[in-house]
Amino acid sequence: MNPTASPPNSAHGAAWHRFFAFEAHQTTPHKEMVAGLVTFMTMAYIIFVNPSVLAGAGMSKAAVVTATCLGAALPTLLMGLWARYPLALASGMGLNAALVIQASQPGMTWQTMMGVVVVEGALVTLLVLSGVREQVMEAIPINLKRAIGIGIGVFIAFLGLQQMGWVAKGAGGAFLAPGSFKVLPTLIASAGLALTMTLLACRVRGAILWGILGTAALAWASDRLSPGAPPLVVLPDRCVATPEFTTFGAADILAALKPALWGVVFAFLITDFFDTMGTVIAVGAQGGYMDARGRIPRLHRVLVVDSLAAVWGGLCGASSVTTYIESAAGVSAGGRTGFVSVVVAVLFLMAMFFAPVIGAVPSLATAPALVVVGFLMMNLVREMDLNSADEGIPAFLTLLLIPLTQNISCGIGVGFLATVAVKLLSGKAREVSPWLYGITLVFLLHFAL
Repeated sequence: MNPTASPPNSAHGAAWHRFFAFEAHQTTPHKEMVAGLVTFMTMAYIIFVNPSVLAGAGMSKAAVVTATCLGAALPTLLMGLWARYPLALASGMGLNAALVIQASQPGMTWQTMMGVVVVEGALVTLLVLSGVREQVMEAIPINLKRAIGIGIGVFIAFLGLQQMGWVAKGAGGAFLAPGSFKVLPTLIASAGLALTMTLLACRVRGAILWGILGTAALAWASDRLSPGAPPLVVLPDRCVATPEFTTFGAADILAALKPALWGVVFAFLITDFFDTMGTVIAVGAQGGYMDARGRIPRLHRVLVVDSLAAVWGGLCGASSVTTYIESAAGVSAGGRTGFVSVVVAVLFLMAMFFAPVIGAVPSLATAPALVVVGFLMMNLVREMDLNSADEGIPAFLTLLLIPLTQNISCGIGVGFLATVAVKLLSGKAREVSPWLYGITLVFLLHFAL
């Protein structure tokens, strides 16, 4: 008998177990805590990357650290307690860079762009509450949904390989080139990947987390053996930092409502709308939440939380907050319930005060985890229908373009366009949902602009 899986003795403990349905999901609080830690460590880079990006718009790095942590913590907590899914949220990469580019234009400020984020988040919320966003997700063919999950998995693995140094930007205009295996960080990251794969093969619980910690320890040991070389693990000079809240409530919503910015609001809305859709589909399929028709229970709650998170991110001054595909790391580690998200939320709140310590974990330690997560998401290939061209080609284009363009929305948009085109030209127009026709027209407009 496994004591960790047995029901607790107290009535309070039993209610807690029933609330998260540990037994129904064949998991335990300990496994969920490990999964939450894995998810957090895989996405904790945003605590340091987001301030560096938004600093380009003239924002205080210290204030953005606080905004990033709190902007992630509250929506993630709501996702765990209300939607009850192991999905974590934080400031979206890509949208934060787009925000900086727009804020750098003459007459623009970061406060106005945060207002744009609030406005587009509010519009997405209205689309969710009216049922439009959920109807669109239901209208996506199951084969295309699986292709989105696979494409995102390849995208995640590609990001990990870049961070490991296995893939580099080519010289002389070349798109990509092999990395160098003569540099120490690449060798250590490669050893970390071997360690993580071995732990997974041996079915060690929390293999991804142990792989991250083991790789970080190896990098630290390398620094001790090579005192003259640039350190791979930068130990902090202090453990605790005082949060700074100067970006909170600074969003200029009235300025964002000017007609001149409607195009910017639309661009942000499209990206937010479909990036999250791809993430939810990918993690939902990986975690086994999706039924045979491609439907996910309590999807409405997930979408409500995600849309409100964008509004919250703008109000905090953290850019748009969205559901993170790195949530798949926790699911790969065995996480199945909303308790994973609760753990991640608590860790983000703690990170506001212990950001220097978290920063000591280098990206080369988390990169192997991304590669492994990408591999685990490839399981969806077995369920894809590649026998018919009208189902297989759009799916193939989707899973191909998501990693190649490094843009989830672009891959999804091309998949929609290809699906509608091949159905129309092959005389199967009635098989396409009216919602899919409508969204395809929106994507045509988006690509044209």
